[in-house]
Amino acid sequence: MADIKTFYLPDLGEGLPDATIVEWHVKEGDTIKLDAPLVSMETAKAVVDVPSPYTGKVTKLHGATGDVIETGAALAEFEPDPNAKQRAEAEATGHHHGPKKTATPAAEPKKVVASDEGGELETNGKADREDEGTVVGAMISGSHVHVEQAASVGGVKAVPAVRALARKLKVELARVTPTGADGVVTMQDVKNAAANGSAPLGAAPARAVPASAGRHLAPELPQPEPARTATSLAGKPVRTAPPSMQASGQPEQLKGVRRNMARVMADAHANVVPTTLVDDADLHAWIGKQDITARLIRAIVAACKAVPALNAWFDGKNLSRTMHPHVDIGIAVDTEDGLFVPALRNADVLDGAGIRAGIKRLRTQVEERTIPPSELSGYTISLSNFGMFAGRYATPVVVPPCVAIIGAGKLSHDVVAVMGGIEVHRRMPISLTFDHRAATGGEAARFLKALLDDLSLPN
Repeated sequence: MADIKTFYLPDLGEGLPDATIVEWHVKEGDTIKLDAPLVSMETAKAVVDVPSPYTGKVTKLHGATGDVIETGAALAEFEPDPNAKQRAEAEATGHHHGPKKTATPAAEPKKVVASDEGGELETNGKADREDEGTVVGAMISGSHVHVEQAASVGGVKAVPAVRALARKLKVELARVTPTGADGVVTMQDVKNAAANGSAPLGAAPARAVPASAGRHLAPELPQPEPARTATSLAGKPVRTAPPSMQASGQPEQLKGVRRNMARVMADAHANVVPTTLVDDADLHAWIGKQDITARLIRAIVAACKAVPALNAWFDGKNLSRTMHPHVDIGIAVDTEDGLFVPALRNADVLDGAGIRAGIKRLRTQVEERTIPPSELSGYTISLSNFGMFAGRYATPVVVPPCVAIIGAGKLSHDVVAVMGGIEVHRRMPISLTFDHRAATGGEAARFLKALLDDLSLPN
């Protein structure tokens, strides 16, 4: 009887609880070599190629493109080649499930199952799993596969990682011929389209030719869609009751970045005691055109030096805080796939040019989905520059373990009272949300004042 080994989805970085299948590099029945690419998985932070833990035959694949698989769940099954060199039992694969459980007592029956490292684990009936810490809470391991369809946007089915690749390669997804199951566009489809130039970005989607086109001398004109009205064709009012599930759009399972965002925001809402202060920075004294983002970063650094209590991490379980001598600023970047918060490291030692270069690099890496997972965590305070779109004041969410987040609103020209009359000044609304468990209202107010004072300087 063949010796079948099961490979479980390893922790792909920092306790992430699940990942989405982007593209299998093999099919059931294929032969694969040790460490050859097995599957591309999209996590909340990046697209990761998972290598094969064995040399041998792939007997079963658990999940299809677009499925969400929990960390620790079965990913693939193999029939190892007994004549080929396999990975040693203690040799790492580059990914891990976290700390292993202690060995099963000798008195209990033992069962041998395959580990994610290509070796074997001893267990008493079922594989032991252990919760792994994430940035904001516990990672729950399981053995479930969420079967769902790839998101359909504009009539094109593709997972977020494929859409990001299409943007990077300047490929129009609507013109790519899908080869995946149920008409899903795969990574390889996008790469092929980029290589042969069949779907350049900006080209109009190809229109289907009517079957009756050959039976008419004159071309058929597209029929306009009937306009929506409040009455039916019979003259009766429509939708007299609230829309049912059938009348609304189809539910779509959150994946990747949006899935992680939902999880992190819910955890922050449950664990932080947020308090928000707002005020306006007067920019009337600024000389010439200046980089607003660079000035904001410099002002945050000045405030962190003046009031270190807000440039800190807080551990709510142990009631401890860590104040940092350096300033790493997490900068919120909005994308179609969801919210990213890359870290601008050592902002306290960067000049204006260094700040701008650092932000540009991070934004490019986020848009191309090439940013390393290490750059998406570990910041000491964060900034949301939502005013570049709209809005004056906000209550931005503090994500543990950070203590504070600054929100910059839309610039405006306001009438300001001065000695002897009124003037029109350019001002920037500033919102500061802080965790009241870790900082006092006085500390937050002094932090905000130091930030406003720095922004009011001429240059």
